[in-house]
Amino acid sequence: MKSPLITSSLLLALAVTGCANMTETQKGTAKGAGIGAGVGAVVGALAGGGKGAAIGAAVGAGAGAIGGNVWSRRMEEQKQQMEQATAGTGVQVSQTADNRLKLDIPSDISFDSGKSDIKPNFRPVLDSFAQSLTANPATKVTIVGHTDNTGTDAVNNPLSLNRAAHARDYLVTRGAAASRFTTEGRGSHEPLVENNSDANRAKNRRVEIFVAEPQAAATTPQ
Repeated sequence: MKSPLITSSLLLALAVTGCANMTETQKGTAKGAGIGAGVGAVVGALAGGGKGAAIGAAVGAGAGAIGGNVWSRRMEEQKQQMEQATAGTGVQVSQTADNRLKLDIPSDISFDSGKSDIKPNFRPVLDSFAQSLTANPATKVTIVGHTDNTGTDAVNNPLSLNRAAHARDYLVTRGAAASRFTTEGRGSHEPLVENNSDANRAKNRRVEIFVAEPQAAATTPQ
């Protein structure tokens, strides 16, 4: 059993560290393959000894390469577009470890304290984002609302969900299909920093938007 497990561990390490000459799409696929191989080998070893581990690693590698998200050329272009559109606004645009585009939108441009109505200076950001969604119809979007710890869960949980829902509704009015969206409200349960000052509480009041292009949707050359 040891040899296949060692092999899968090497696959996992190589996949995670990546290769400098790989494209972002290839890196995402390699990571998925390595992680899949590692998990498959462990399961196969438990089920059928060394031979089972080898088979499990091969099957897991294939499943890992097929599943997950792709960081395609389209995703990189969308990231660059949003970086330009949000420059100077305080919005943070990044690529997550699982190959999603993330927009971290602070409270000072998104919503007033205790409110879920979209502020006027949040609308241009959403307008640009809606345009990028129209140009990338295969992507799926998750919008997550957060609050600080002021008030109770009975207030904060629906408030955070309403903020996410209002952002979605605005994007739908700009032409994005409602079926592409998932909304979540986390209330005050996932703070970025301690809620021990007004400045920190403002950081925790935020909306996060995640865009993912599933591997199966990447049917054109990247």
